[in-house]
Amino acid sequence: MKPRPAYSILPTILILVVLFAGWEGFVHLRAIPPYLLPAPTRILRTLFANPALYGRASLLTLGEALTGLLLGVITGTGAALLLSIWPRFERAVMTIAILVKSTPMVAIAPLLTIWLGFGVLPKIIITALLTFFPVLVNVISGLQHADPALVDLFHSWHAGRWEIFRFVRLPSTLPYLFAALKISAPLSLIAAVVAEWTGASGGLGHIMWLAYSNLNLPFLFGSVFILGLAGVASYVLLTWAERRLVFWQEMEL
Repeated sequence: MKPRPAYSILPTILILVVLFAGWEGFVHLRAIPPYLLPAPTRILRTLFANPALYGRASLLTLGEALTGLLLGVITGTGAALLLSIWPRFERAVMTIAILVKSTPMVAIAPLLTIWLGFGVLPKIIITALLTFFPVLVNVISGLQHADPALVDLFHSWHAGRWEIFRFVRLPSTLPYLFAALKISAPLSLIAAVVAEWTGASGGLGHIMWLAYSNLNLPFLFGSVFILGLAGVASYVLLTWAERRLVFWQEMEL
């Protein structure tokens, strides 16, 4: 697989420069007050003026998101593997999973806060619930869409069920799993922030809620910038890992 040239990121950088320059110019030309729409330079000044505050909040929120994501991946992958062994339970498990997926997290988060307190546990559970479904569905699809030619080849070698599962079906889930992770990683950040809105003593969501309550939009957008950067970083990291672990598949990313 050919490595991506360094200049391939130039269009992305150019689009971001144009976007933020247009945002900056629009705010100054229209003389928009910062409590309605702060300029990007004002947001950056706010970030650099409060590194300790944003640093602690970022570590807390990103820790909640990462822990919930890992829990969702482990439970989703485990459930998919068990369903591949006992497929008769797939319809029942998928019904429950769809029910959980269809329930608004903004309705569950306050209940978990009441039951479990204002600590990190409700945030982790909400994040895990939100990321569980994409992982479950994609891993099941990966197990069901193993290359039939490879399966027939292993059968011709008189391979057992476990050997086919280990060397054919399990590796076939990796592209599907990474596709799920690229969806679930940003979702985990959203889930952690939404859970913090319902009650927290820290985190980026807590900063955003306080800033919104006081119409301090530069502080609010500072958290949004950090979350956006974290989402992009997670996607880039997952893409890098996918290109190295799924080495047999040609990808144009």
